Amino acid sequence: MFPILRFPCHDIDMDMGDLKKAGIHGLRGELRQREPMARHVSWRAGGVVERAYFPADLADVREFLRQLPAAEPVYFVGLGSNLLVRDGGLRGTVIFSHGALKQIRICDGDVYAEAGVASPRVARFAARHDLTGAEFLAGIPGTVGGALAMNAGCYGGETWDIVAHVLTLDRTGAEQIRKPEDYEIAYRHVRLKDQGGAQQAAGIHPSSLILPHNTRLTGAHPPEEWFVAATFHLQPGSGKESLNKIKGLLSTRIASQPLNQPNAGSVFRNPPGKYAAQLIEACGLKGHAIGGALISPRHANFIVNENKARAADIEALIELAQSAVKKKFGIELEREVRIIGEKDEGGRMKAEGNDGGGV
Repeated sequence: MFPILRFPCHDIDMDMGDLKKAGIHGLRGELRQREPMARHVSWRAGGVVERAYFPADLADVREFLRQLPAAEPVYFVGLGSNLLVRDGGLRGTVIFSHGALKQIRICDGDVYAEAGVASPRVARFAARHDLTGAEFLAGIPGTVGGALAMNAGCYGGETWDIVAHVLTLDRTGAEQIRKPEDYEIAYRHVRLKDQGGAQQAAGIHPSSLILPHNTRLTGAHPPEEWFVAATFHLQPGSGKESLNKIKGLLSTRIASQPLNQPNAGSVFRNPPGKYAAQLIEACGLKGHAIGGALISPRHANFIVNENKARAADIEALIELAQSAVKKKFGIELEREVRIIGEKDEGGRMKAEGNDGGGV
């Protein structure tokens, strides 16, 4: 049986700002207005979100979703390691899973982990319980929720290779237990089979995690589900060997990637039979900078925030790399990273307590 952790939802009166006027009550998390997203994404750049909710646990997330206005755009963010929020800010509400959806345990020989658990923690937890097959997760810098949403992978493994079940929540807070066969799963791609057409028509991102920045919602909200937990089916084996494998993977990662600077991991998917980094380097862009952003001299598929980069600097480098590779090789580079929010055209949202000087 898929483990669903339930917690009591206490009725505590909170200052919920604008959303309290809409009838939101009985929550145990913290709601902030105009939260700087640069604090919460690994690039350490970008604008503010209108509202940010830091839930207490899964039950609190469920209740928060139930009470949100139907037209409110919702985004789930874990460690922000695959995300860029444009400098003009983001309309709607971000729900932060890391720190709240943090349960991890052994259940009937499998590993159950909530969406806010860091992927490397799953790898180490499995190894310490003599379970093998999750070692590659040590090389993924995000959370379980993000790994599920994009079928994250590295070093020969992909997230959905080891998924037994997932638990999702929809806009009403209703739970669904789904199996891998319920989804179209491919390289860096996950989509619900029975909602694929509806999601495409509505302009919803395939993962159901992120709405495009130009979506305008009026009236009923398009159908959405978010991953909030997963059960991973692994094989019994030597925990010591798994831990050694993890150490080796991390050593390779440290040696080849610019982990000492703010980045979002691989910016582009690898085209079939090619490596994005090699294509970008062949265009002479390794070490190229725009503003405070830089295509890493260590790994050309990484863009780093070298000196107080704006989101616009990072996005400009992304577009430059795409354009150069298209011109030289005729190959369209597809982004792995998600870009959301509005471009800064002089009307950016200010952070809470900010005097207008920007974020």
